[in-house]
Amino acid sequence: MVQEFDKVGVVGLGTMGAGIAEVFARAGFNVVGVEIDQAALDRGRGHVDKSLSRAVSKGKITEGERSEIDARLTFSTSREDLSDADFVVEAVPERMDVKRDVFGDLDRICPPGTILATNTSSLSVTEIAALTDRPEKVVGLHFFNPAPVMKLTEVITTISTSPETVDIVTEVAKRVGKTPIAVGDRGGFVANALLVPYVNDAIRLYERRIATREEIDEAVKKAAGLPMGPLALADLVGLDVCLAVMDVLWDEFRDPRYAATPLMRRMVAAGRLGRKTGQGFYGTGDEAPEPRRTGRLAEMVREEETLDLGEMLIAPQIDDALRMVGDGYASAKDIDTAMRFGCGYPKGPTELLEERGAESVITTLVAMSEYGLTTIAVPAPLLMDLLPDAEESASHGGGCACHG
Repeated sequence: MVQEFDKVGVVGLGTMGAGIAEVFARAGFNVVGVEIDQAALDRGRGHVDKSLSRAVSKGKITEGERSEIDARLTFSTSREDLSDADFVVEAVPERMDVKRDVFGDLDRICPPGTILATNTSSLSVTEIAALTDRPEKVVGLHFFNPAPVMKLTEVITTISTSPETVDIVTEVAKRVGKTPIAVGDRGGFVANALLVPYVNDAIRLYERRIATREEIDEAVKKAAGLPMGPLALADLVGLDVCLAVMDVLWDEFRDPRYAATPLMRRMVAAGRLGRKTGQGFYGTGDEAPEPRRTGRLAEMVREEETLDLGEMLIAPQIDDALRMVGDGYASAKDIDTAMRFGCGYPKGPTELLEERGAESVITTLVAMSEYGLTTIAVPAPLLMDLLPDAEESASHGGGCACHG
């Protein structure tokens, strides 16, 4: 059925939507990009043009290939132009009222067989599907920024999504050059549910004056080989986006683990959102005030032999990942795939666990709990279950039974 697809619609041509339109056009699909008005459409077209020009200058595509891609792209301010689309991806702002308007229109305009996908990174796909008369043909298709570069897509299914729709969307994702993982509709899905609480943890350490922003970022980069530390990442993603994801997680789980730190909330209230405003943890404006380690807590943490700054941020994320596996939400393989291809991790959380061993991770979590530096009171059951195996196989380098 994928081979029969011809016309793909993309509604919303911001940075993400424009990137998604480019991805489909590069893969050989005829794409119609739709925006709300001419000004927004011109901006969207500009995003695509800039990206393709960059690809040509870097030798990723030739001028001839660029011309072919351009020929497959058309732009419109009318959703009615999607009346014969086979597949439509919505990439409008993360507001349910806006998505309600879009999906109401798409359900009316598109043929009954058209699959409708939302690129939402935080809202309920189930609620979006319920806005239509075809919930069995509605799915989440979450791309990562920049869409032409990042390999991961999360295929989000609801209790109404048909198996046929899941199969088709998964194959479409592969055809456009992505590595898909299919999971159910749950707050944050896989990548954001692991990444944003980790950012929140880093902000908590900064807020508690445990370390400076540079110390935090460098420690994690060193410990996990990450290209960017969590506070720099918060600036890149946007503090407002991070807060929105934390609030979604809180609304769904009501777990202290997902309570946004006061500093994150206050920075958003002050308009210090990161790179987009020039003010964040780093930037050209007034950054978040650098904490001074004058409190006894910081001294105690520094004196604790079992606490390494980088491990204090990696251990809770490993615990979160093991809870996902234990809940049956995602496999260890899919979790590692999500973090490597969607977030740029050299190794995923369960791969990091294999390196460190369960005992080391548990020791860090317990010590952090004693100092009030984590809301994880008890390590994940699956992590605790690995402890005897870790002890027995210490001479063999440990292991992670969650892959079994």
